[in-house]
Amino acid sequence: MQPLSGRDKAYQFVRDQVLSSPAATGTFLNEQELATRIGVSRTPVCEALLMLQSEGLVEMVPKRGAHVPAMSGRQIAELMDLRGVLERHAASRALRAGDAPIAAMQHALHQQELLMNSDSTDAPKEFIDWDGTFHQSLIDSAGSDLLSRTYAGLRARQLRVGLSALFTAANRQHRVCAEHQAIIDALSAGDEGLVHEKIDAHLEVTLQTLLRA
Repeated sequence: MQPLSGRDKAYQFVRDQVLSSPAATGTFLNEQELATRIGVSRTPVCEALLMLQSEGLVEMVPKRGAHVPAMSGRQIAELMDLRGVLERHAASRALRAGDAPIAAMQHALHQQELLMNSDSTDAPKEFIDWDGTFHQSLIDSAGSDLLSRTYAGLRARQLRVGLSALFTAANRQHRVCAEHQAIIDALSAGDEGLVHEKIDAHLEVTLQTLLRA
């Protein structure tokens, strides 16, 4: 496996470690600080930020640098809508192939349940990481590389809104786990319509939680 270039290393770090945090919203990113943290020069950091700008994750402001914009209600709604389209499609393909990833999704859910009552400061981020694993497992089961890459490309936005939802609504972690179990149960039953219904319900609750924030 080829080692990552400085630009790709910086891109992945900023996307997955910096932009995924709700605390990043509204801030300006310091290129030199990022370069020091990542262990590269400023040039690959600049290149990475330009890539992130093209994806709408940062805004380059003259004489100020890279700004992390807040996600609007419309953008959050569009994100949830896109997730629904991709997840419903993946679920349908997996069910038709008789290859629904029940075990992988149940494992991810179990890890989330272990984190629900944790006092660790890292627990919310870990909970959302496992949330991503839960949903990505469903997407990957469709057997489409393009579908998997498209969904994975939403990661930074999903992490940010996911963490925001956890801190916005009381007992949201418990509700997420219950909603995830409902999706697994519908998959286990092989009921395509019910799976779609449970996916939509899960995403709608998350959307409404975020819009009330």
